[in-house]
Amino acid sequence: MPIEFILFGCVLAGVALFHRFTLPIAAGGAVAIALYKILWSPFKTGAGVAGFAGHLGHEWVILVNLLLLLLGFALLADLFEQSEVPAVLPRFLPDDWKGGFVLLVLVFVLSSFLDNIAAAMIGGAVAHTVFRGKVHIGYLAAIVAASNGGGAGSVVGDTTTTMMWIAGVDPLMVLEGFVGSGVALLIFGIPASLQQQAYSPIQKDADARAHVDWARVAIVAFILVSAIVVNVVVNTRFNAVSDAFPFLGAAVWAAIVLCAAFRRPNWGLLPGALKGSAFLLSLVLCASMMPVERLPAASWPTALGLGFVSAVFDNIPLTALALKQGGYDWGFLAYAVGFGGSMLWFGSSAGVALSNMYPEARNVGQWLRHGWHVALAYVVGFFVMLAVIGFHPDTGLRRDTVVPAVAASAPAR
Repeated sequence: MPIEFILFGCVLAGVALFHRFTLPIAAGGAVAIALYKILWSPFKTGAGVAGFAGHLGHEWVILVNLLLLLLGFALLADLFEQSEVPAVLPRFLPDDWKGGFVLLVLVFVLSSFLDNIAAAMIGGAVAHTVFRGKVHIGYLAAIVAASNGGGAGSVVGDTTTTMMWIAGVDPLMVLEGFVGSGVALLIFGIPASLQQQAYSPIQKDADARAHVDWARVAIVAFILVSAIVVNVVVNTRFNAVSDAFPFLGAAVWAAIVLCAAFRRPNWGLLPGALKGSAFLLSLVLCASMMPVERLPAASWPTALGLGFVSAVFDNIPLTALALKQGGYDWGFLAYAVGFGGSMLWFGSSAGVALSNMYPEARNVGQWLRHGWHVALAYVVGFFVMLAVIGFHPDTGLRRDTVVPAVAASAPAR
């Protein structure tokens, strides 16, 4: 086994065991892996410092894009909460556990056409209000799972599905991922909603003092529409240059700055969001330096396994390798790599973003203990797809023209 994998395994174990020191462990691991490769194991772009510089030159767009999205959507979630829309939602949500389930469905639907970070943050903001600031870790895991599952069948809902679309995969082939994620939503959504209702019941009556600030609502909508438009336009019209600049992150921040004159964002949130973002960027950098050249032969067991790998490994290079190798049923792959990261809090950017809002989520043991229904839902959803649809490999030409960094202008995970 390459030394890089051993070092990365130590980083992941450290994050799992010492959740109070996740940032120094992840950052230290990135430095250790980079030094090892500089001294003894050449990068794909060359050996030594020059090879590392070339590697960063290839990865910087993805890293910067992810940083801008995590910081920008932290401000967006606060703007949405300050609009007091969450405070009036109890008028429309059921008063029992079904209210929590409906909220998960809303996150799922939002994520089918929005960035999954934004969907998770909006869901977290609503949950903070309707559950009076007490949100169960099992329900937090469910919010992340809903945000990741919602994009699994949509070519504009997740980085990995966008990559497939650009590589030539028919969007209808990806659409079947909704079969698995829809079943999974029922499997994890009901237990999580019951957990939350027992922990802190949903607010039955809306705050009588709440008045919706429609200006803030309009700003949130403008930011999200800007992200959607840029994501679709860049990836359909200008995908040849999509890996040259962090278009999506820049669009989100341009919209935030433009609207700051009307409603000032809470800039004080940025230091905390930056700390969580640095953790995820360190893990993404670690994963990008792994010497993964080829996946096992394409089959449904391989696709199932990639979902578990995706919980600890960046799903962008996994998807790029699968596209290059060919032979997968792309709907199964979209579901596996899109939903799989929900099984751990740091397995997706949505999970890391939500943990910035709820630091108590940064505990692997508690996440696995109380979010057990997410892993169960992943397996059940996969086998329901297998029984209902069947695994139909794409026997066409391998998509060797796919560029792994093509997702740089699409939302990460």
